[in-house]
Amino acid sequence: MEGARDHGVRILSRRMVRPTPPTAATGDHQPPIEEIHLTPWDLRLVTVDYVQKGILLPQPPAGAGGAPLADALASSFARALGRFYPFAGRLATDERADGTVTVSLRCTGDGAEFVHAAAPGVSVADIAASFYVPSAVVSSFFQLNEVLGADAAVEEPPLPVLSAQVTELADGVFVGVSLNHSVGDGTAFWQFFNTWSEIHRRRGIGDDDHLQEAKLTTPAPAAPWRWFLESSPVPIPLPFRKLQHVVRRFDRPTVQECFFTFSAASVTKLKARANAEIAGTATSTISSLQAVLAHLWRAVCRARRLEPEQATSYSILVGCRGRVRGVPAAGYIGNAVMFAGTEPTTAGEVEAKGLGWTAWLLNRAVASFDEARVRESLERWARAPDFAYAGSLSSRGTALLTGSSPRFDVFGNDFGWGKPVAVRSGPGNKLDGKATMFEGPEKGGSMSLEVCIAPDALARLLADAEFMDAVTKPAEYMTLECPK
Repeated sequence: MEGARDHGVRILSRRMVRPTPPTAATGDHQPPIEEIHLTPWDLRLVTVDYVQKGILLPQPPAGAGGAPLADALASSFARALGRFYPFAGRLATDERADGTVTVSLRCTGDGAEFVHAAAPGVSVADIAASFYVPSAVVSSFFQLNEVLGADAAVEEPPLPVLSAQVTELADGVFVGVSLNHSVGDGTAFWQFFNTWSEIHRRRGIGDDDHLQEAKLTTPAPAAPWRWFLESSPVPIPLPFRKLQHVVRRFDRPTVQECFFTFSAASVTKLKARANAEIAGTATSTISSLQAVLAHLWRAVCRARRLEPEQATSYSILVGCRGRVRGVPAAGYIGNAVMFAGTEPTTAGEVEAKGLGWTAWLLNRAVASFDEARVRESLERWARAPDFAYAGSLSSRGTALLTGSSPRFDVFGNDFGWGKPVAVRSGPGNKLDGKATMFEGPEKGGSMSLEVCIAPDALARLLADAEFMDAVTKPAEYMTLECPK
């Protein structure tokens, strides 16, 4: 595929990078595990697209780009893989005589894909200076587009579970990473990204011979085991003869994407308003995240022109690290997330009862999420597996779904020549009603939302004065943390 073009992006080189083991001096070396069996959290996501997120960086210093930049980044990528060596493995299946199939991650060390590309006709402003996301261009900054997790195991040869593409733009660099969702969730994804950027930042661009072996500040992952219920079979047999039988393709909906940033002051104002509206009736405090998502939910109901009696709901991914005994709060690099949904309501209630009441629905959804519920769900899944299908997750224009977290360290990913200007995601799992949450570029609690809805509804959302009053214009937030 060398030399191929896509939306102005030209692939310059492609290589498979094997992990460089940490040295004894770092204190991070652990004996490798040969095979990792997947949990219900992992297996349920084998039917969705790869996790795809990337950062937009400023231009490297003069003379530091091109092949030397790619070689240096590939070298630090290999060292990051040394800490996350399962990400250099391959998914594998075992078709058993009883008519079931098991799936595991084999730590073969075959490597992760590293692609160097150029898009000299694309600028930083083309990507980040508008509310609208140029989806076709941004999609070309990622590999393994529209590839399902199961595809990695059934293709021949097996596909890598991790891929990185470094694209040099006219005045910047975009680093896009794709991770098989059955291998890790957003927490694991950003922990790898943070590790890669810190390793590279410590060494300096092109400094192949003098990598600093001092202890990294990014926490090392725990041993890459997976946590199972005591009653769970290991590995978990799936009631299919072949893994292909769990795969369902679906017609991807026509959506447009916008990127909205809420300043720290705006978030504080929304939170205060939500709590003031329910003062005296609520038993707990509305969080900043719940206030922002409630603000979005109400505006999207208006933008979609839902009838007052139309049912609507909001589902959010809740992390299980530290919530379930046995799953560590830090260092667990598999999946540890579950959906929590709001109680049934209508678009009319969401509009009439206000921001505080709507945020309270989200608050109650999170509060109802406890260890007993998690354990019961996992035990039930092992007996009767069900899978996340993008077609089923689609709201069909009535609901919203949010993943990711503003707690992930996105803007700390400085590779040595400046902090990120912006964050964007690839085409994976883009549904009508998908809203992906990120930390904002401003220190102190700003947040960003990447919103995907039908084009006509998105146009109305941008024209909604109440919603947009809380949103920062791109030209303003790009100046907050951008390198000079």
